[in-house]
Amino acid sequence: MVSLGGNGLGRMLAALAAALFIRAITGPGPALLPPDDDPESGSADIDDDEESSSGEVSPVTIRWSRITCFLSDKRGKSVKFLLTNVSGEAKPGRLLVIMGPSGSGKTTLLNVLAGQLAASPRLHLTGHLDVNGKPRSSGNFKIAYVRQEDLFFSQLTVRETLSLAAELQLPGITSPERRDEYVSKLLFRMGLINCADSIVGDAKIRGISGGEKKRLSLACELIASPSVIFADEPTTGLDAFQAERVMETLRQLAQEGHTVICSIHQPRGSVYSKFDDIVLLSEGSVVYEGPAKEEPLSYFSKFGYQCPDHVNPAEFLADLISVDYSSAESVHLSRKRIDDLVEAFSKSAPDIQCVSAVGEWKGSALSKNYARKTIVKRKGGWWRQFWLLLKRAWMQASRDGPTNKVRARMSVASAIIFGSVFWRMGKTQTSIQDRMGLLQVAAINTAMAALTKTVGVFPKERAIVDRERAKGSYSLGPYLLSKLVAEIPIGAAFPLLFGTILYPMARLNPSLSRFGKFCGIVTVESFAASAMGLTVGAMVPTTEAAMALGPSLMTVFIVFGGSYVNVENTPVIFRWIPRVSLIRWAFQGLCLNEFRGLQFEHQNSFDIQTGEQALERLSFGNSCIKDTMVAQGRILMFWYWTTYLLLKKNKPKYQQLQSPPPSQHHQQSE
Repeated sequence: MVSLGGNGLGRMLAALAAALFIRAITGPGPALLPPDDDPESGSADIDDDEESSSGEVSPVTIRWSRITCFLSDKRGKSVKFLLTNVSGEAKPGRLLVIMGPSGSGKTTLLNVLAGQLAASPRLHLTGHLDVNGKPRSSGNFKIAYVRQEDLFFSQLTVRETLSLAAELQLPGITSPERRDEYVSKLLFRMGLINCADSIVGDAKIRGISGGEKKRLSLACELIASPSVIFADEPTTGLDAFQAERVMETLRQLAQEGHTVICSIHQPRGSVYSKFDDIVLLSEGSVVYEGPAKEEPLSYFSKFGYQCPDHVNPAEFLADLISVDYSSAESVHLSRKRIDDLVEAFSKSAPDIQCVSAVGEWKGSALSKNYARKTIVKRKGGWWRQFWLLLKRAWMQASRDGPTNKVRARMSVASAIIFGSVFWRMGKTQTSIQDRMGLLQVAAINTAMAALTKTVGVFPKERAIVDRERAKGSYSLGPYLLSKLVAEIPIGAAFPLLFGTILYPMARLNPSLSRFGKFCGIVTVESFAASAMGLTVGAMVPTTEAAMALGPSLMTVFIVFGGSYVNVENTPVIFRWIPRVSLIRWAFQGLCLNEFRGLQFEHQNSFDIQTGEQALERLSFGNSCIKDTMVAQGRILMFWYWTTYLLLKKNKPKYQQLQSPPPSQHHQQSE
């Protein structure tokens, strides 16, 4: 860290980073684990861990009635109903499947039952929901939610993924032997033992199959022994064999006492035979709710709709409740058929009474944060979370061979190209402009490389982190600090590689200390650009949006980077931009490092004779390298702090279930 010079704070941070990195390689060790009587965990929490590790499941029955969900316009008028007067029941030991065509409200109902319907000011959600005969707000049970998209850290193996999840969610199990035994049992139970030591993989590197990823998602959710398991279309994207295996796993979990609720579009016959109960939805209304075996076919036969022999019942039911858009007449006939079936079922269906519907209601029928009642309580200490997350972040960063190879090749290629263009610069008057141009493109290249890498991967990682934080696995502070520390060795390697090749090729100021400062400046700039990429990734919801916003924001910093517009000539309204531009501070530091002490060839009196005169023309004469390093450090901390606040603020918010207005309740009762 030659570039830090006499900066005592810089040396202290470097020493801390080195110590943390060495500690991450050697592992946390038993001394870092919190004691069993840690006040943050508490004896009751450890008992919860013991119960979770034993695999015992508390039976949970969920009842819901008159669930209505609709979107409104700006004036509050309803414009689209997603769910209309939906009632039903899910029991322990039975696999309940919500079926229906696309747009029927399957996922909406599943999210309502799980308490994870994304909040929106235009969304209105009313109805009643009970758990074991009590209002849901009074329950203290655990849920698992398996989403359609399986997101994991791609460079970890299946066993490592489960082990780290167990350490984060079950800190009461401090014995490595007991934890390994628990994870091994879970691997056998989910049929993952054959791929336990295979990396999960992603689009860049092949890993486990889609069906294995889905079962791994289930395994990660089952670590805390949840009473209720929600799965949103678990067979999506799987072949017939893998889909059947996933549904067989869900059926076995139901038979073990879990309450399992999943949504599915149109299953094959062998998959349908595994269902215990079904809810048929069409355009947000219930067409049938009850046992799944012979009862639906018998029920619809009463209305003249016979299932032909040797036809998959699921296909027959899907066709029956779907709108045919092939012609205007077919749309009218199919909608009339569905409306008649919905009305017939509403008259014949048993009335499901919820305890939460009794009594006086004022606004929200449930607690403000349902997830607070159903997630696993965070029990690990702050530093314990940090070491575990540092271990995971280091494994992900160091094993990501494809990304690291690309970054290394780009660093080498950029250095060779720039070095060839600015080959062996002399000390003529024209070389002054060449040196400034080279230092500017070096600062821009370093910042853009770090920014694009971060914005390309962080939005997906943020989705994983949001899910884990929603389960209470860890807090935000340990995660961000562990990410910063884990990326120091890897992130520093590429700017150092770039500088090592470029510096001698361009024949910049030939001094070992100056070379060290050059590498130090571009390295700190790289970290600041990565921190900026984290902020961009935290601001926008998708990778595509981040890739569009990040370079656009960096372009503004390039314009005010000190080369195109002199700081003293910057309009007053824009004077603040150079102060926060990491490009400007890096360029200024590189120029100070390069030009001070240089003597240039000159023939005329108006020629630039010394490097100090060149710095004066850039308005850099009164600065020092230490100031530029401190400024870049402040920018880095500003972006990290902003990322922390954005992630804290943008934590997923869920729609509250409100009691229906008294008039609506009375009308529905009649």
